[in-house]
Amino acid sequence: MAKQALFYVFSATPMQPLSLENKACDLAADAWRLGKKVLIACQTKEQALLIDEMLWQRDPEQFVPHNLSGEAGGYMTPVEICWPEKRNSQRRDLLISLSLQVPEFALLFPQVIEFVPTDEKLKILARERYKYYRQLGWQLGTEQA
Repeated sequence: MAKQALFYVFSATPMQPLSLENKACDLAADAWRLGKKVLIACQTKEQALLIDEMLWQRDPEQFVPHNLSGEAGGYMTPVEICWPEKRNSQRRDLLISLSLQVPEFALLFPQVIEFVPTDEKLKILARERYKYYRQLGWQLGTEQA
């Protein structure tokens, strides 16, 4: 089975603050409900803490079992949130990447979700990530966010 990378493209309307993080939380919740183990790779520890807090603030019926990398000890929660300086190496099904470059560990995953923000500089970086996956022979897709 070919590896897959799906890029969520945000529309040209001004992005709501934290819309990228909200989308990552929603996608992680959807994947968890399908029985997948998910890693959300953040750009910074601050972004990881923000996503952690956003997942805790969901309504009780929308709860997603999650932890920050290194928090859970020997127990693997369905959703883990990491940043460049902190990542566990447990096997997961899906990588949701908020990184500006393809994380070096992305190739370990059968499925990756990436984002294409509205900012032109960030769009250029997203195109570079898209080209990288294409050169590796991954199946690529895009969807409107």
